[in-house]
Amino acid sequence: MRSLSAWLPLVLAAVAGALPSRDCAHKVKESVPPPRGWTKSTPAPADHVVELRIALPQSNFEQLEKQLYEVSDPFHERYGDHLSKEEVEALVAPHDESVHLVNEWLASHGLYEEHLARSPARDWVIVKVPVSLAEEMLKTEYHVWTHDSSGDAVVRTTAYSLPEHLHEHIELVQPTTMFSRIRSLKSTVHLDPELPSVAKVAADAPPISVPSAAGGKVDASCNGTITLTCLRELYNAVGFTPSAKNGNEIGITGYLEEFANIQDLQTFYADQLPDALNTSFKTILINGGENSQNISEAGGEANLDVQFAFGLTFPTPGTFYSTGGSPPFIPDDLTPDNSNEPYSEWLDFVLAQRNPPQTISTSYADDEQTVPASFAKRVCAGFAQLGARGVSLMFSSGDGGVGDGEEDPALQECFTNDDRNVTRFVPLFPPSCPFVTAVGGTFRVPETSAPFSGGGFSDVFPRPAYQQLAVNKFLKTIAPGTFEGLFNPNGRAIPDVAAQAAFFRVFLQGRPVSAAGTSAAAPTFAGIVSLLNAARLEQGLPPLGFLNPLVYAIEAVAPQAFNDITTGNNPGCGTSGFNATKGWDPVTGVGTPNFQKLRAIVTGDFAHFKGNA
Repeated sequence: MRSLSAWLPLVLAAVAGALPSRDCAHKVKESVPPPRGWTKSTPAPADHVVELRIALPQSNFEQLEKQLYEVSDPFHERYGDHLSKEEVEALVAPHDESVHLVNEWLASHGLYEEHLARSPARDWVIVKVPVSLAEEMLKTEYHVWTHDSSGDAVVRTTAYSLPEHLHEHIELVQPTTMFSRIRSLKSTVHLDPELPSVAKVAADAPPISVPSAAGGKVDASCNGTITLTCLRELYNAVGFTPSAKNGNEIGITGYLEEFANIQDLQTFYADQLPDALNTSFKTILINGGENSQNISEAGGEANLDVQFAFGLTFPTPGTFYSTGGSPPFIPDDLTPDNSNEPYSEWLDFVLAQRNPPQTISTSYADDEQTVPASFAKRVCAGFAQLGARGVSLMFSSGDGGVGDGEEDPALQECFTNDDRNVTRFVPLFPPSCPFVTAVGGTFRVPETSAPFSGGGFSDVFPRPAYQQLAVNKFLKTIAPGTFEGLFNPNGRAIPDVAAQAAFFRVFLQGRPVSAAGTSAAAPTFAGIVSLLNAARLEQGLPPLGFLNPLVYAIEAVAPQAFNDITTGNNPGCGTSGFNATKGWDPVTGVGTPNFQKLRAIVTGDFAHFKGNA
């Protein structure tokens, strides 16, 4: 018998001869117009390193989506029967042929398995290469692009090509054509001496009558400052304490070097929740993320999120994810950088975990039009995977109303990013993904819609069936021709729900501040969802998972479980925006939560619930 070593040179030669030539016919895979608000400058340095993320088609996503809706529909016999990590991965794993052909293409450029990383389902291939090699692989030219208003710079191109035979085996490659700028959705933070208030509230002011609140009333101080007590009263959650030992967990995501400070959390607990003193949260660092505990580096966004989400759900274990990524490119610094937006980095990590938190809140987003549709759809599909596994995902809906928050047509800046430069409302992504729950904002007691509450209709994602009835009712209230051409009436509608979003008493760098924005609403609503999960787990029921089919079913059958917000509007893009009205609206969704009524529904008999339809 001949040894394997004797055959190895011949095998390698045969394989090398079978590899497709790097010079085989390429065809443009994606092309975008030069993005508005960005200026192309010098060619990217040849040795600048980019991390290419190559998306292979998911073999059976349609089946995953079908099963996601079955386990998320409260009237379906499979409700709550969430999929395992392995079951989800099997449904989205690429076909062997795609893996083989992409591997051949990478090998033709000297990139082999030891150079690659793969997502848990192997539907993403990640490889770090110098710009010179990326340009050769994609038959393109990278340049340094500078954002006009911020000065941030990124390495991007406006078009790239792939070998023609690979087009059906590769959905997208990034970073290439994506000029999004992830940002936190924090509207305002005011230092303590200038705490804003709706009105000066006298210390002896009588409680405010709110029939849906706990005991039918809310402390008068809540009209000037929102605390944990205010939220429990307003959303009828007084008296419920979750167990710390039933497996329930809640997570908060952090990006852009926003650090959650434990010392500030202790000060917050001393001020609002003394029973929680000397408790903290678990920190998980992803893709080079950090969580500096230097109090001078504490982040307003991160502190707001963890203080209210973890405070509302105490003693439920909490996790803070700090994800690195999306750094600006510094033209005179050739240190290798990762230039991808970080949602995909976070998704890769969380999807690889066997038991992620059942409830996760995020207060960061991009303008939907700045995210290539192909990339948005793939990231959205990642959120669907988490939903199928029983994870509820909350995202802030935005702080610009229908776009930029500007009502004056002469000052608005809502222009399309497609060379036409026409005015159009600007929804945000990921809130526009149909597999997450978008949270809008309210303020004051009794509640009215916050004028900055982000809302509208996606230009990428069609409207899902679960919200057709509610949204069509709203659209019928708009006079014909209103905002014609400014939004997509057939798009996925946001937000889904709402919560308080102004005058939150947060501690930042040792001092009390007042915070506002839908970045306050998302962790608040997530806190209520986590309490509902706690109630279900105590009864041996599975977590809620993907919420939206349940939310809209409740709105149709038992609307009193949400506090319908019917006043206010969300101006922007030179318009007054949409109006809050009876039922669902693109300012506050179906409304704010009534915990006890929702608890009765989600821990009860859904057959009886359906009988009330």
